[in-house]
Amino acid sequence: MNRPGWLGAPNPRVLDGSLLVGVGFVLATGIVSLYSGRPSRAWVFVTHGVGGLVLAGLIGLKLRRVRPRLRGVRHSAVVVLSVILTAVTAAALGSGVAWVFGADLDLGPWGLLNLHIGLGLAVALLLGGHLVSRFRLPSRKDFEGRRTALRYGAAVVAGAAVYRLQGTVNGALETAGADRRFTGSKPTGSDDGNAFPVTSWVADDPDPVDVDAWTLSVDGAVAEPLELDYAALADDDERRAVLDCTSGWYSEHDWRGVTIGSLLEAADVDDDAAWVSFRSVTGYRWSLPLAEAREALLASRVDGERLSHGHGFPLRLVAPGRRGFQWVKWVEAVRVTRRRDHAERLAIFLSGL
Repeated sequence: MNRPGWLGAPNPRVLDGSLLVGVGFVLATGIVSLYSGRPSRAWVFVTHGVGGLVLAGLIGLKLRRVRPRLRGVRHSAVVVLSVILTAVTAAALGSGVAWVFGADLDLGPWGLLNLHIGLGLAVALLLGGHLVSRFRLPSRKDFEGRRTALRYGAAVVAGAAVYRLQGTVNGALETAGADRRFTGSKPTGSDDGNAFPVTSWVADDPDPVDVDAWTLSVDGAVAEPLELDYAALADDDERRAVLDCTSGWYSEHDWRGVTIGSLLEAADVDDDAAWVSFRSVTGYRWSLPLAEAREALLASRVDGERLSHGHGFPLRLVAPGRRGFQWVKWVEAVRVTRRRDHAERLAIFLSGL
């Protein structure tokens, strides 16, 4: 029986609708967080964490409501799907909480944070299948006005309080989670040359680049296209920047190479140019707005060491404030465009194949 008063569970259809909104919110903020590397976007991670805690509370209410109905019922496909969805959602939330408190898991090239992301995507797929057979939109009469608002307001406040408390607990216990960046990433290999993790996107695993045969092209919306070999590239520009990988680690280094701005100046960019695309020898590519690209760097050295092959030799894009997967490795082409290349979001999943 539901607890009377405003602390009781909401109407069943309202609860189901809340779960749908909660999963959608957590999934959306999780996806946005993968692209957020600047401190000004820290709110994305905070709302993702608070949303996950509120969702955990809603799942608890849902389980309390449906548990009596599971006793003795026939295990239909719908029931099995519901149980699997509940288990995967709990695992996604649990892996996120474990990550926050400094836990880790060795899954070869992947870790606990990657597992959390994968489980989150699985929740979205399973939820879609569940909604086809079970979901009904709540009607106006299902809402209880002020009582519903109080319940959800209290849930958000409780989620925010617990989220804030975890930071205090991490600090007091000096867990591995205490040193996390606002993105959730943990420090590793800073100021130690090439001794930070080598990670590559999907199937990207090229053979070492032969610099005698390699060239860098700068073309597109420019008056003077360039074709430069490795010896012709200056390496007297330096940036100190944090590489924050979506695998859950970050590393800060002094990167040395040639600024994109100097290359664009030499190529004489057209007045109506707006984007700069960086293409890898694997076919992987990513774009930056022109103004941001001018301040970025194509690095050949890190902390005084020549970049290793695994870290992108001969040139790696250094884009401060961007996440690691946007720091294109093994760059062979810089292309200036008037519009963003939206196909790059598909190309990154096909690169290296």
